[in-house]
Amino acid sequence: MADDRVRRSTEFIEPLRVEPGSKVCLADDFDPGYKAGIRKKKDGVELLRAGVDLLADYQRRLAAQDTFGVLVCLQSLDAGGKDGTIRHVMSGVNPQGVHVAGFKVPSAEELDHDYLWRYARRLPARGEIGIFNRSHYEEVLVVRVHPENLARQKLPAEARGPDVWERRYREINDWERYLCDNGFRIVKLFLNLSREEQRIRFLKRIDVPERNWKFSPADVRERERWDDYQEAFSQMLSATSTPWAPWYVIPADHKWFARACAAAVLVRTLRDIDPRYPRVSAATRRELAKVRLELEREAPAGAEPDPYAASNAPGGAAKAGNHRKAGRSRTARKKAGGSGTAHP
Repeated sequence: MADDRVRRSTEFIEPLRVEPGSKVCLADDFDPGYKAGIRKKKDGVELLRAGVDLLADYQRRLAAQDTFGVLVCLQSLDAGGKDGTIRHVMSGVNPQGVHVAGFKVPSAEELDHDYLWRYARRLPARGEIGIFNRSHYEEVLVVRVHPENLARQKLPAEARGPDVWERRYREINDWERYLCDNGFRIVKLFLNLSREEQRIRFLKRIDVPERNWKFSPADVRERERWDDYQEAFSQMLSATSTPWAPWYVIPADHKWFARACAAAVLVRTLRDIDPRYPRVSAATRRELAKVRLELEREAPAGAEPDPYAASNAPGGAAKAGNHRKAGRSRTARKKAGGSGTAHP
């Protein structure tokens, strides 16, 4: 049953994967309004719910095994839906096992280090899921569209040549390969928003007072560089979708579909890891059996020695319920007459 749920939750995302080595043109290759033939929003919401349930189960096992870590890289233009994706997709997991890092303008300290330093500091530990809300790919996106940012990075002259972007693609691929070789899986999601949908979302942020705080005039200035960003995204996807860390281009015009896709990609990654609960040694099992007996002896009169075992045995739920009712009846009689036996 679990395998069927995983299959249903992940089969519709295969067309969204960027084939390693392929050349991508966003405008031609990926439709921001794509819905995989799902016509009703409620069907997409149901897919998301199934993905969230599976993700919660896998996350518990990932944390218990404490061998692998997962890094989710979220990239998009402004209003692409990164925050909402995080909020909805991770709604069912244990917050202790998930960490979100957002990356703004580099600080003076960060500019005194190599460009990957600040991202390496925020990587997840084994057993954790880390989410980069914007990621190290900003270094070949925003920095590329705005070359003045590259000038602030204090690079030596020979490192600022025309091959800087190709070099960074290679360095990022090598870094991600290193992480994967050491047990950290990388999920890369580009939320692909159409220009018209971005316009509509910007207007909503202006029209709804509670959303005014999310809008900045700088967002509109960045929108003027739309074509430059489309080119930068296309080249990034072409150069850095690898067998060990492929990109998925998530259609983002329909938020419900984007969230279902993001959950499905993450579920597929965890399914491939297949984390398992650790098995304890024979000596530990013997010790557990001793402790179990001690705890069973402490059960009060009328209570099941082990309520969990009783309720999970065949017909156990009904038996346990009857046992609890009988115990409550005896308690009530004691309060009324001072004895657990009926008066003649």
